[in-house]
Amino acid sequence: METYNKRSFEKLLGEKLVFVQDNQSVSSKHVLRGLHFQKGKYAQAKLGRVVKGAALDVVIDLRKESPSFGEIFTTELSEFNNLQIFIPKGLAHGFLALEDHTVFSYKCDAYYNPSAEGGIIYNDPDLKIDWGIPESKLILSDKDRALPAFKVVFP
Repeated sequence: METYNKRSFEKLLGEKLVFVQDNQSVSSKHVLRGLHFQKGKYAQAKLGRVVKGAALDVVIDLRKESPSFGEIFTTELSEFNNLQIFIPKGLAHGFLALEDHTVFSYKCDAYYNPSAEGGIIYNDPDLKIDWGIPESKLILSDKDRALPAFKVVFP
């Protein structure tokens, strides 16, 4: 299958976009990664898909000028449905691996910059994200457990 075609993608998007970095992660079942974003001039647009396994993908609109500011979008990506998700600059992104050895791959239009990294806690009480499994089963990094609440980042 064709997973990316610059001409078709830009026609669908209505603008030119140059991807400069490809990333890939492998996660065990119930590993939650996120919710992450890059700030300011280092913001990244991403095109993501699951190569193997399945994941619940979650994005939050962080663009204050957007009519959907603070809204959450979720979808399941898997090796079986072959869906992809485009995440514009200004959105936070996270995903929950639904199967062991879930391989998530994504293209970025800007290079990763550690000093511009931001995030929002996965269990923010105001956002009320439904991850679909009990919180006790989630596996998170210490870094992701320590992320701030949405209202702290966007008062």
